[in-house]
Amino acid sequence: MKKRLYRIREGKMIAGVCGGIAKYFDVNPKVIRLLWAVFFAVYGSGLVAYILFSIFVPKEPRN
Repeated sequence: MKKRLYRIREGKMIAGVCGGIAKYFDVNPKVIRLLWAVFFAVYGSGLVAYILFSIFVPKEPRN
């Protein structure tokens, strides 16, 4: 089965973007959330990227 990037439904904090990315790359979601916070604090682009991901990345299908 082909890997697809989805926003997660279970265990999400806001829109499920960071959890979906963590699931795709098989890493801890806390690491992705921390990196996202750093990009937001340092570059200011983290918020824009999060909003774009939450709009364009679909939710994972229900089982």
